[in-house]
Amino acid sequence: MSFLFLGFLTGLTLIFAVGPQNVFVIEQGLKKQYIFLVCLVCALSDLILIFLGIFLFNYFSNYFNNTVELILNILLIIFLSFFIYGKIKEISKFKYLEFKNTVISQSAFNIFLRTLGFTYLNPHVYSDTVFILGNFSKSFYIESKIYFGTGASIASFLFFFSLGYLSKIFSYKLNNRRSWKYINIFIIIFMLGLVFYIIKDIIY
Repeated sequence: MSFLFLGFLTGLTLIFAVGPQNVFVIEQGLKKQYIFLVCLVCALSDLILIFLGIFLFNYFSNYFNNTVELILNILLIIFLSFFIYGKIKEISKFKYLEFKNTVISQSAFNIFLRTLGFTYLNPHVYSDTVFILGNFSKSFYIESKIYFGTGASIASFLFFFSLGYLSKIFSYKLNNRRSWKYINIFIIIFMLGLVFYIIKDIIY
């Protein structure tokens, strides 16, 4: 159960960021246009990519030796360090977001394609789900991997559907510099904890 919570918290800290995909979900919520479809596509895509990353690293872990695992851990530390650095920059540079709530008639298929575009053409979705989550869980037992991936997937479903259906509330919160400052501080602290956990794993 602890791995389920760890996955949930890790997934939530990775997904809770200002980005084109999240802004698109908020805008569709404000427009009240195909909210369920948009949220479902985003959440299911995350679930697929999360478990793809976890099981890719699980498959290739059979071919890992100590040197390869050390290199992957160092790469993960570097990657997380850049992620933390980006969050620190966001605290100082974040400006108010502008959401477009003008409703333009579009078909469900068009919205579906746009959602896929905002999801799969976003490089961060692969770095966050496949590399960070997959790499971080590479040393877990298979049962723990499943709990971890399930927790991260639950976080995605909860986040996207909350973001879509409570967009009026969230848009106000997300358009507040102070709110994002505290959100980013929490993310920085949590990610620093992961970095120290990986360093401890390397040393011991």
